[in-house]
This record gives sequence, C-alpha cells and structure tokens, in this order.
Amino acid sequence: MTSNNYNSSLFESISNDIVDKGYSIQPYALPENLAMLLMQHITELSKEKFKRAGIGRAKEHAINDFVRMDEISWITSNSEANSAWIKWAASLQIFLNRRLFLGLFSFESHFSHYTKGDFYKKHKDAFKGEENRVLSVVVYLNESWSHSDGGELIIYDNQLLASSVTDNKIVTVMPSFGTIVVFLSEEFPHEVLPAKRDRYSIAGWFRLNNSSVNKIDPPS
Repeated sequence: MTSNNYNSSLFESISNDIVDKGYSIQPYALPENLAMLLMQHITELSKEKFKRAGIGRAKEHAINDFVRMDEISWITSNSEANSAWIKWAASLQIFLNRRLFLGLFSFESHFSHYTKGDFYKKHKDAFKGEENRVLSVVVYLNESWSHSDGGELIIYDNQLLASSVTDNKIVTVMPSFGTIVVFLSEEFPHEVLPAKRDRYSIAGWFRLNNSSVNKIDPPS
C-alpha cells in the first residue's frame, strides 16, 4: 500500500469514528517513517526548548502544579521532522473538511514531555470564551511502553456524571509508539495519569477562524 493510500484509509477510519462516536483511537497508526523521525527529533531537543506548561491562554495563562506538570515545546516548520508532521496534519485537515464539512481553518501543536511522576488532571481542550478548538489530535512517541509505565490517557463521557457507583470513563489509551487519538475538543474531558518514566507525545488542535476586525486568529 502506498503512503497516500495508507493515509486515505487511516483518515477514512478516523472520519467514520468521529461521526459515529466523536473520538477515534488508532493504535500504531502514524506512518512509521514519520513516527521515527519525530521520536528522534523530540528526544534530541535540548531542555531549553521545553517550557513548563500552564493552563489558560494570554492573560489567564498560569502555571498550576495541582493541574499539570508536563513541559511543552511548540512546533513550527523549522526542522525536517516538524515540517513533515505539519504536512501530515494538513493532509488530515483537508480530508476531514471535505468529508465532514468541519470548517477547520488552522492547526497548532506542541511536543509534550512528561518526566517520572508528571500528570495532567481532567480538563477540556476548548477554553472558556475561546471555543475555536474543534478537534484535538494526540500522537504518542514511546517505544516499548507497558501498563506498568503508567501515563495513560483517560477519555471521559461528558454526558455522564461520575459518582461513587458509576464510572464515566469511556476509554483508556496506552501512550504506545505511533498511536493516534482524535476527538471533539469541546465534548470530551480527559486526563493523563502519572507517568513512571519519560513520556513523549504531540498534542495538536484543529481550529476555526475567529478573526475579526480587531483580532487576528490564530494568535501569533
């Protein structure tokens, strides 16, 4: 199967899942050459390239150790690996717009690094008052990951409230190499359980165009 045909089949599967249930889990699905390129790049990034992740945006942005402990490095097309990732994400964006008419306008993403003990408590990706993130994409870049390494992604049912007798978890995802997760940003609360060793991933968001006369979106 050629790369284009492989991506078309993968994108079709993601598209169908989004329609059927609002999220898609694709184990070991990122093209291997791209996954290897990204893994090598992220593990070779200097510590200075990573910054402590916060919550909120602009004036509301703050570091909160109770909510999240990871470090991030925003992705721009300044390397072969980054450019290849952005090109792949653009192909997915075009496919989903044609198939689902989502009006996806732009894409932003960052590398994430969780060291031992790092976590990200339950949250949504769409910010209050900034509801332009439509679709979240996560890709994992960890070889030989096992259950004992922790760091799982938990996706919750937004319509079902958790209680002492019910569990509103929909799915638990191991952050295994090349696994892709896509979900509607405003619909699914999710969290990252504490990692027990270095955990690498990419988190990205397809966004709508909320530009106005006084505000350019996406922000620089």
